[in-house]
Amino acid sequence: MIPYHLYDNMLIQEFISNHECEMPDKLTGMQVFVRVAALGSFAAAGREAGLSQTMVTRHIAALEDQLGTALFHRSTRRLSLTEAGRIFLEGCQKILSDLDEVEQNVSAQRLEPRGHLRLNAPVSFAIRHVAPLLPEFSRLWPHVQVELGLNDRIVDLIDEGWDLTLRIRQQMPASTLRTRTLAGIRFVLCAAPSYLARCGTPHRIDDLSRHNCLGYTLSTSLGPSLWSFGGRSRPSVPVSCTLLANNGDLLREAAIAGMGIIYQPVFMVDEELRRGTLQELTLDHPLIDPLLLSAVRPASSSMPLKVRVMIDFLAGKFSPVPPWEQNLPTPPLRSDEPDAGD
Repeated sequence: MIPYHLYDNMLIQEFISNHECEMPDKLTGMQVFVRVAALGSFAAAGREAGLSQTMVTRHIAALEDQLGTALFHRSTRRLSLTEAGRIFLEGCQKILSDLDEVEQNVSAQRLEPRGHLRLNAPVSFAIRHVAPLLPEFSRLWPHVQVELGLNDRIVDLIDEGWDLTLRIRQQMPASTLRTRTLAGIRFVLCAAPSYLARCGTPHRIDDLSRHNCLGYTLSTSLGPSLWSFGGRSRPSVPVSCTLLANNGDLLREAAIAGMGIIYQPVFMVDEELRRGTLQELTLDHPLIDPLLLSAVRPASSSMPLKVRVMIDFLAGKFSPVPPWEQNLPTPPLRSDEPDAGD
């Protein structure tokens, strides 16, 4: 003999699997069945649901036909559940309750941000300028759980399941992804005062060949052998590096220790420039053009509210002037620019 609880599950699962294509009618039939069982009357259930008694009868008959068993004992005086009806009622109540809870949770996400938000960002930028903001975000939106993933490669939002990623690029390639620019990312050339006192201060890009430079291996513009500059000619100059690394934080710490010159985004060295542990250098050519910090999300007909509030929050923090650009010391004049007194 099949145990009662297993028979219950088998009956419900068989009913669902055999009639998946009829889900809307099936759910309505289950709702009608539950109300008939509660009220003990086809007519009363019909009045409550706004259905005719004939339609209620058809729903119950369809369920019984699909299940292959009677759900009610019918007599002229009363209506009562069969054993199969009691089993089916218990399953229907659970299914309808679960469905109602799911609908309420989904509806609540349209009214208040909630749920698990997977945010991906470049390592150094996230550590210095995203992570410190998350406590405030959590106070504003306590029902959003943030998962922050850090890496410097371009992630696949769809395949890897990210809701949102921050990317630093010259421009976003054409794609089906949705993008919002949050800030500009300016670059800076700098070194420690101890290095400049020992090795001298370069004034022209050609001077860099006589200095020790610290190379970032993940960049073609600021790499281990050539550094690129802006302006109309956009020159690239050879550099000599005694230290190469694929992480900007390591290069910054080496520069602070007086090891050489670094060419990095301002957000990597803003605190050190303010403290004076690094000093900005100004040469005879402008630096490479600023990059764009963008929030990138999968394209969809509607943006989840948890994603929208995160993008708006970061945009508010990074504009109109991003925090890494605020209160920086005035850089020296370029060597081809006249002094104020000239």
